[in-house]
Amino acid sequence: MFLVDFPEILLLVFFCLVFLLFRRNGGGYASSAPTNWPLVGMIPALFRNAHRVHDFATDILKVSGGTFMLKGPWFANMDMLVTADPANIHHILSKNFSNYPKGPEFRKIFDILGDGIFNADYGLWEVHRKTTMSLMNHAKFPSLLERAIWHKVENGLIPVLEYFSKQVKELDLQEIFQRFTFDSICALVLDYDPRSLSIDLPYIPCEKAFTDTEEALLYRHILPENVWKLQKWLQVGKEKKLTKASDVFDQFIYSCISAKREELSKLEVLQKQDEDLNLLTAYMKAYKDKSGSSGDPSKFLRDTFLSLMIAGRDTTSTGLTWFFYLLSKNPLVEAKILEEIKTKLQPKEDGKWSSFDALELRKLVYLHGALCESLRLFPPVALEHKAPIEDDILPSGHQVEQNTKIVLSFYSMGRMETIWGEDCLEFKPERWISERGGIKHEPSFKFTAFNAGPRTCLGKEMAFIQMKIVAIIIIYNYHVQVVGEGNRLVSPSDSIILQVKDGLMVKLSKRTV
Repeated sequence: MFLVDFPEILLLVFFCLVFLLFRRNGGGYASSAPTNWPLVGMIPALFRNAHRVHDFATDILKVSGGTFMLKGPWFANMDMLVTADPANIHHILSKNFSNYPKGPEFRKIFDILGDGIFNADYGLWEVHRKTTMSLMNHAKFPSLLERAIWHKVENGLIPVLEYFSKQVKELDLQEIFQRFTFDSICALVLDYDPRSLSIDLPYIPCEKAFTDTEEALLYRHILPENVWKLQKWLQVGKEKKLTKASDVFDQFIYSCISAKREELSKLEVLQKQDEDLNLLTAYMKAYKDKSGSSGDPSKFLRDTFLSLMIAGRDTTSTGLTWFFYLLSKNPLVEAKILEEIKTKLQPKEDGKWSSFDALELRKLVYLHGALCESLRLFPPVALEHKAPIEDDILPSGHQVEQNTKIVLSFYSMGRMETIWGEDCLEFKPERWISERGGIKHEPSFKFTAFNAGPRTCLGKEMAFIQMKIVAIIIIYNYHVQVVGEGNRLVSPSDSIILQVKDGLMVKLSKRTV
């Protein structure tokens, strides 16, 4: 149990009151760097802008040359270096990779992930990466992936979209994408389809637990550690939601593992293992001797699958949501993508396809560019957290001591003129197309939507395949109109994953082809 003495409790209560006061008063942010106040550092400005923390960081980075030191209260161990400098990103994630592991501070914040790949360092990370790469490079993996995606498209996505279109009902497109990717990743890695994407949009506790988790994790970056630990001890606020979410994940994932073990106990199933690739079975076999820091093999599998689920559900659904929001603002881009689909894929006269594969998707260069452009402006993972194990000097000239908290602001990078030019805030798929008409490559330390260096996202190609299939189905068959935007601002949520705050409400109108 977490314990604090009485004076410390009074101090923490004070900061909670300061936080509530600044949140109530609201307030914007000027064009100059915030004041580093005695004793409390930049906390007043941070709390005042907690509702727009990603844009707040971007504002400061623009006037600070791409890197700044955020000072916290003198006693709270909350100082952190924030950077969006590509040279620093390249140095931390690639050139001096060994000096910047996830570290104990990262694991403390992301304790819900346990021994999963996102928390892992050194030997454990190598094991996770090697195992996952071997399975994704399996000869049968592409067909397994495409079957999972198309099954959910045909049996979940299309029926739901048809229903809302015919009923002329508004729907939260972000929720639809979250349900789609949740069902898809569960079917792929847990061999279980929860069928959350159906016309009645059933409440599935595990599917909803992700949002509560990601919001709490972002606030752990903002609040002093003692504050969020006190909230966790008292079981209040976002920490209470995080605890409940962890329990929901446990119940869901352990039940899938248990069901598969029972299935594998049958001789006839064991005889079929080599016929088809099954990721749940493959991971259980690969990790049969792994028990992790907990000493519990089932807990190790739970941590592994939760990390895969987060990667498969949230990043892809968030990328699709912002993509369709940007299309609604840029009808000429939508028209070009629609024309490319008609020209390159050549659908049948009834407007339907037989399932197209990854090879055919490569023909859609403009669609790929539009997706990259959307990911540049709204990277699903908005920030990364690092800490050096030895003192270092960054290319920007900033000296960082051992265990200095460093936040890499990927969201800010897409909004820096010094990186992308004066038109950095414009949605221009053309910036991703080469003079020869192919895809223009940008280095990963400049385009960080899939991280960079050795920890570059293993599921990058898988994400593009899924996003392209969903985008094609929707764009070819429907026009998406964002509704209610005059009454509310479409903006990023206060979450570690860059979701749309309050969802993306739309109306679908059927295209005539």
